Amino acid sequence: MAPKARTALMQAEVIVGYKTYIDLIEPELLVGKEIILTGMMKEVIRSQTAIDRACQGKDTAVVSSGDAGIYGMAGLVLELLAGQGLMGDVKVEVIPGIPALSAAAALLGAPLMHDFAVISLSDLMIPWEVIRQRVEAAARADFVLVIYNPKSKKRDWQLEEVRELIRKYRGDHMPVGIVRNAMRQGQSVQITTLSHLDVTGVDMLSILVVGNSRTRLIGGKMVTSRGYLERYGTKIL
Repeated sequence: MAPKARTALMQAEVIVGYKTYIDLIEPELLVGKEIILTGMMKEVIRSQTAIDRACQGKDTAVVSSGDAGIYGMAGLVLELLAGQGLMGDVKVEVIPGIPALSAAAALLGAPLMHDFAVISLSDLMIPWEVIRQRVEAAARADFVLVIYNPKSKKRDWQLEEVRELIRKYRGDHMPVGIVRNAMRQGQSVQITTLSHLDVTGVDMLSILVVGNSRTRLIGGKMVTSRGYLERYGTKIL
């Protein structure tokens, strides 16, 4: 958790969030607060409740996993405020966090040193065909690929299709990093290849990083070359 996010939780009178994410917060940060939690697919209700509390004059924190502005709640809260004509009445601060892509990249080595694309495989909001088109476009364009929400209990076939799609452009031996619970208790880190990727252990707490043509394994770490050595050689050493 970023220090500024911790401070916001300490100062808040009301904390609103998805139950799984609230459970990750240190208990002492919740003492004396009104805690409002909901399950999956209750994002609009959750955000509206937070807005209602803020309109009552209460300092309210909406909790997201990682970074609130990356597949988080910041956008929805702002959309609801705008739709209700409250943008000028409710002060909103989006506090940057530590997104899974940054945490996972640090654990894997340095796979995001060059251009990369981030794609969620969740089709709750976006049709699967659109997601598939985006994956193929990113694979064809040689972006390093960061894959969020790769697999759930009800959605267990898309990742295998995506793997086969990427293999058309990257081959069997492209490095793939799998990080689960990045920088949290129960963390696991694995580096494999597209052909040896075992999708059975992947779930919604996992994030995948697929290398591109500039990605190599160096000392057991995924490294995507930025191109410094090709341009400057060892003259700067």
